[in-house]
Amino acid sequence: MVDEVDSHSVSSGTGDDDASFFDPTKFKILVIGIVAALGGLMSGIDIGVVSGALDLFSREFHPSTIALSWVVSAMMAGAALGSVSASKLAQKVGRKRALICGAGVFVVGALGCSLSWSIPSMISFRVVMGYAVGLSAFTAPLYLSEIASEESRGAMISTYQLMLTIGIFVAFLADTYFSYRGSWRGMFGFAACPAALFFIGVLFLPYSPHWLVMKGRHKEARRILMDLRNDPLEAAKEIQAIRQQLETKQEGWSLLRRNSNFRRSVLLGVALQAMQQLAGINIVMFYAPKILQAAHFDSHAQMWCTAIIGLVNMLATFVAIGLVDRWGRKPILYVGFSVMALAMGVLAGLLHEGMAEQASQMIAVFVLMIFCAGHAMSAGPLMWVLCAEIQPIQGRDFGMSVSTLTNWLANMGVSVSFLPLMEAFGASGTFWLLAVLNFIFIGMTYLYVPETKGMSLAKIEERLMSGVKLRKLGR
Repeated sequence: MVDEVDSHSVSSGTGDDDASFFDPTKFKILVIGIVAALGGLMSGIDIGVVSGALDLFSREFHPSTIALSWVVSAMMAGAALGSVSASKLAQKVGRKRALICGAGVFVVGALGCSLSWSIPSMISFRVVMGYAVGLSAFTAPLYLSEIASEESRGAMISTYQLMLTIGIFVAFLADTYFSYRGSWRGMFGFAACPAALFFIGVLFLPYSPHWLVMKGRHKEARRILMDLRNDPLEAAKEIQAIRQQLETKQEGWSLLRRNSNFRRSVLLGVALQAMQQLAGINIVMFYAPKILQAAHFDSHAQMWCTAIIGLVNMLATFVAIGLVDRWGRKPILYVGFSVMALAMGVLAGLLHEGMAEQASQMIAVFVLMIFCAGHAMSAGPLMWVLCAEIQPIQGRDFGMSVSTLTNWLANMGVSVSFLPLMEAFGASGTFWLLAVLNFIFIGMTYLYVPETKGMSLAKIEERLMSGVKLRKLGR
């Protein structure tokens, strides 16, 4: 799998029985997919690690509420910058080198956070970490989609989201461990470890065949596809398909200005990503210990309960992967937003009553778990799926870039405003607001979100460009 070294076709003379037990080509693609998806693990750890570090960091530096909010939110500002630059970087130097850059920057950011000497230095290094997250969040799924075979593409891309939830869970476990030592520096220092592994692993990945064809390096692309497909005919067909796809000129602002139907798809993508973040998931991911503190849990109980919440978030992602092509997009979103609205309403009621008894505290943890499960099996992964499906091929790069930027900006807005909202309206009032928002999103799903299950991208595009209402683009 080393770059630009002649690939060797895997012998297929092992017989059908042996191949059924072990397919070297499929195993190779699986390994490549796992290594590339470590970008998701890296992003998840960055998202999760700050929740456990906030209280210990506050004891040492005594930041104001606004400053503490920016310690959290600076990562999203960096991620927005990373997502904006990712498209051009991935096109110019390649998907692989962009991933290497992201891993290296993440190591620097994580180590910098662990060595921070002031609030401004912490915020600055959080921006650096965020840049790596934004860069990887755009590039890793793109690389996975271009390296996978047609039948494995969906599973390969879903691996990134799964790795992200695993990363959040791992970060929560690490936070719990270092909380006993009172070391917020250890929490951030640990975050550099997977980034270093990711950096080393990406060095051994092949270039994207799509990018090689884009750069006119057809022989290298063919060699890599021969190694990954183990079928000369299939490799030749894929090369031809890539060439045809590259003949479609990508447009952005010019298409947006002159085509009202494209504006509809871009606006829907923006709305979907805003809904995903305003539902409140990253409030729980970033501030779970703070929420549990409001429920009168002691410090160690806060950390263990947060880890359990991260585990539920990870496991629920498997539900989305298993149901998305069975139930369809809209039914899953209806269930997810309903569960989240109910969970936030119950939590708001519990916080209003004060939660002095242990039973109400346990119910609060259970409600947070249900909320995370509702998000992880619905809005978490499905908004990305829908955003990719509704953009016409001419403007897909632009539409996805705008959607990704919206996600990080909305994430930043939610995370920077949460603590001030808690001070202004109290914990109960803040979570009532989240419950109402999730209820509103049920209606928005009905009014604007199409059901795209089983629909080809070409058919969705045809209906979009003919002026069909957004919610009727699909079935």
